[in-house]
Amino acid sequence: MAGLLEGKVAIITGAGNGLGEAYAKLFAQEGAAVVVNDLGGARDGTGADVSAAQKVVDAIKAAGGRAVANGDDVSTIEGGENILKSALDAFGKVDILVCNAGILRDKTFANTSEADWDAVIKVHLKGTYCCALPVWKWMKDNGGGSMVLTSSTSGLYGNFGQTNYGAAKAGIYGMVRVMAIEGRKYNIRVMGLAPGAYTRMTSDLPGRKGQEPDPLSLPENIAPGVLFMVSDLAADHSGKILGVSSRGVREIKMLETEGFAPGRPYTAEEVAKNAAKVFFPTPESRRVAEVRMAEPTRVG
Repeated sequence: MAGLLEGKVAIITGAGNGLGEAYAKLFAQEGAAVVVNDLGGARDGTGADVSAAQKVVDAIKAAGGRAVANGDDVSTIEGGENILKSALDAFGKVDILVCNAGILRDKTFANTSEADWDAVIKVHLKGTYCCALPVWKWMKDNGGGSMVLTSSTSGLYGNFGQTNYGAAKAGIYGMVRVMAIEGRKYNIRVMGLAPGAYTRMTSDLPGRKGQEPDPLSLPENIAPGVLFMVSDLAADHSGKILGVSSRGVREIKMLETEGFAPGRPYTAEEVAKNAAKVFFPTPESRRVAEVRMAEPTRVG
C-alpha cells in the first residue's frame, strides 16, 4: 500500500531533533523525500552544527528513505531561499513545508531584555516568514502545496514567562489565517499547529524536570497528527489550527460572544452591566452580572 505522502517532497525546519525529527522520519516512512533543516544550535539559539540534521538524514536513508540535510538559518530570506534550493536541487520540487524551528529564552516580561525579545521573534515569527515566502512563491507557480506553521498555546492562550515566545506564536496564528485566504486561488493549503510534547524545549518546564515523560507526550505520538495535516486527508481544512498533544488532536478556534450592541450611544457603565453578553460566561462572571444588572442604568 502506498504511503500517504508517496512521491511528495517535504521541507521540515528544526528537524535535527525532537518534533521535527519525528515528523521527518514519519514523512519518509510514508513515502516523502525530506529536506531536514536544522541550524544545530542550542535551545537558546546560540551556536550552529549541521551534524544534527545529518544524523536524521542518515537514519532515514538507513531505513530506505530519501533525505538531504540543510544547515541554513531560517531567520533570513537567504536562508529560506537556500532551504528551498536544497529541495529543488535534490528532488526537483516541494509539496510540503513544515515550519518547526524555534528557540526559547523564557523570562518574565519585566526581566526580558531587548536581545531576548529580538532573538525569539526573529527565529519564530520572522523565520516562519523567511522560509514560507520562497516556498509560497514556488508553489504559487507550480500547482500549489501544503504548509503547516507552528504556533503554540503560549500564544493562543498565554503562559507565564513567555511574552516573547507567546507574541511570536500569536503572530504565526495571524499568518495562518491570512495565508489560508490568499492561498485558495493557488491551491496552497495552510494550517496552524499548536503542539504539546516532551522535548529538549520543554523537558525542564515546571512539573516536568526530573520526571519520566508521559509516553503520549513524546514527539513520535505528535507526528501522526502533523502527517494528517500535510496529507490530502486534510484537504478541506485550510486555515484551521490544530492542537496536537498527549490529549489527542483537537481544533482551536477564536470565537466571539453575542456582545452588547445597543444601537445607540452608550456608556462604559452599560458595558459593565452587560458583561454577561460581552464576555464568555464563567461562574464568577454570571454572579457579577446578576448583581450589576439589578442596578439602575445611567443613559447619556
